[in-house]
Amino acid sequence: MKAKKVLVIRFSSIGDIVLTTPVVRALKVQGDSFEVHYCTKAKYKRLLLDNPYVDKVHCLEEKLGTLIHTLQAENYDYIIDLHNNLRTRMIKIRLKAQHSTFDKLNRAKWLMVNLKINQLPNRHIVDRYMDTVKVLGIKKDSLGLDYFIPDEDKVRMEQLPESHREGYVAYAIGGQHYTKKLPLKRMIELCDKINKPVLLLGGEEDKENADAIDRFFTQSVKSLPFETSLEQMNKKTVIYNACGKYNLNQSASLIKQARYVFTHDTGLMHIAAAFKKEIFSIWGNTIPLFGMYPYKTKFTILENNKVNCRPCSKIGYQKCPKKHFDCMNKIIFDFYLP
Repeated sequence: MKAKKVLVIRFSSIGDIVLTTPVVRALKVQGDSFEVHYCTKAKYKRLLLDNPYVDKVHCLEEKLGTLIHTLQAENYDYIIDLHNNLRTRMIKIRLKAQHSTFDKLNRAKWLMVNLKINQLPNRHIVDRYMDTVKVLGIKKDSLGLDYFIPDEDKVRMEQLPESHREGYVAYAIGGQHYTKKLPLKRMIELCDKINKPVLLLGGEEDKENADAIDRFFTQSVKSLPFETSLEQMNKKTVIYNACGKYNLNQSASLIKQARYVFTHDTGLMHIAAAFKKEIFSIWGNTIPLFGMYPYKTKFTILENNKVNCRPCSKIGYQKCPKKHFDCMNKIIFDFYLP
């Protein structure tokens, strides 16, 4: 019997694409001989190339028309639209295939952000993604998220500084928007509270903050007279600044080997969930109630629920609209690491 072709569409971003992996796995494992294709932006292609449940990846580069022409040649039987924007609507119209479309809950999110009226469902976004494939007879499994690291990108523990080879806590310090990240002084406070070897993860854009954290905890001539006192106080935070030094797959490898993961609401949080790591998830102007908290892994939410302006956006801002940034400045770091 000829395999049915199914196209899954999610253009961005890292975390959102990782959150769609249960859909493609269920299609491939449960489906009646489905050939599963995935369409995304070119810069996110590496997230899918090593996924054994994806048969072919198509990329949006510069012109949507070029992509549509390529997709038309595939003659899909069904389209799963997990992005639901103008471009995906154009693709569905031009391809003329049956389709299911993800409900973004834009009205409910608007009510929550602007009027603080909660009509959001108490469901994770993965479960809502899975609604789109029910029509194909596909059911949610219990396996969680997937992330596959190619062998050439696996980082060995012996490649790390000696201080981190016996174990470390990973802290993903980045975030797409300023209001989704702790301020620098609070990042330093968090690292001090962790009190173990800490590996900082992020991109080139995070290096300035990472360098400042590294300097704060690095011994110097000026700090030498205080080192004995610090040891007596059981201060054990040692920083390895890995920001900008590793590609995404290598960063995922470092996440996989961490004892614990601290992270803002970022793609690395969902990669950590794919590896079933224990996660301490830090939330600022957005809220877990939007449905994108860590999926099927042990996690602790660190947030400030005592500010009435939160959430102020479903995405984020480059500065606090109220100028106090209390959602991050007044989070209590209430956790214990054995």
